[in-house]
Amino acid sequence: MTRRPRFLALLALAVLALVAVVFVLRPTSPRETSPEVRFVREMVQHHGQAVDMATRIRDRSEDATLRTLALDIMLSQQEQIGQMRGWLTLWGRPWGGAGMTANHARQMGMATPAELNRLDTLPVAQAERTFLQLMTRHHQGALEMVRPVLNARVRPEVQALARQIDAAQAGEIRLMTRLLTERGAKPLPAPAGEREGMGGHEH
Repeated sequence: MTRRPRFLALLALAVLALVAVVFVLRPTSPRETSPEVRFVREMVQHHGQAVDMATRIRDRSEDATLRTLALDIMLSQQEQIGQMRGWLTLWGRPWGGAGMTANHARQMGMATPAELNRLDTLPVAQAERTFLQLMTRHHQGALEMVRPVLNARVRPEVQALARQIDAAQAGEIRLMTRLLTERGAKPLPAPAGEREGMGGHEH
């Protein structure tokens, strides 16, 4: 065999070996019952309500700080919803699913339909206080949701998002608690629920 055919043969073998390594090391998509899929689906649902609440109060309030906070929540959580839906698409998983039950949603700090309606019907000053109380509790629920993921063997992109949510929403809780104090109000009791069944890792 001449030098050039030998070189081409070695090159072909090297390419095949590289393809084999990439195939072996390629991460598999999470299963339907994996903690990643469950976390992402439930956080999309949770974020969706936060965006709804922030939109409602921003449409009514004239307080600059509160409007800025609401806009930050709207933009950041809408972006994260898009990111998480993108993951579900890449993983071959539908966006929808059973989602959280009403009881579980309450445990994770989500508001009831009646509480949401109060943001539209209360006088503006009362609606602002109610928003801060509901969103503080909502954020506390999000921190409960990310806690198991932070310590689990999950995909790195999911864990990175969980860390981002944890840091951002903890900071917003501090801000909203201060805004409530300035208005002579207190936060609602923190949500009582703890996430279960998120400790395992399944692909």
